[in-house]
Amino acid sequence: MKTEPLEVIVGQLLAAQGLTLALAESCTGGLVGHRLTEVSGSSTYFLGGIVSYSYPAKERLLGVPHDTLYGQGAVSVEVALAMARGARRVLDADVGLSVTGIAGPTGGTPDKPVGLVYVALATPEGERWEQYVWAEDRSGNKAASAEAALDLLRCYLEEGERAGCPQ
Repeated sequence: MKTEPLEVIVGQLLAAQGLTLALAESCTGGLVGHRLTEVSGSSTYFLGGIVSYSYPAKERLLGVPHDTLYGQGAVSVEVALAMARGARRVLDADVGLSVTGIAGPTGGTPDKPVGLVYVALATPEGERWEQYVWAEDRSGNKAASAEAALDLLRCYLEEGERAGCPQ
């Protein structure tokens, strides 16, 4: 039995619930948006995405607070949540989804290793986030991060069916 890709599943759920989505991507470089736009008709629910790779872009485009960026670092739950909030606000969407992390192979530290990623969701009902540490190459870490972001969105949209979703 073939399972539909997550971009198809979340697209169907967003459309059925009449919700719109905005993205804020850093380490995935637009991969989540690419996957969403591979689905015909995605313009009915996907408003757009902001690839904010630098600190200044995160501040100017998404409104991530300067003190949060420089105090916690771009790869942190606080920044992931601020990015999701910013995407939701800037694009006037029902749901904001963000990804920030260290794709590698360079850029890691003992406290924040290569593969560390945060995905976050901002919705009218509240916020959620998840942390991962992938052990792939750069492309693999980006792919796993995009999949995790879409799965977090799926979990939110399938609220009544929490199977396979973190509590």
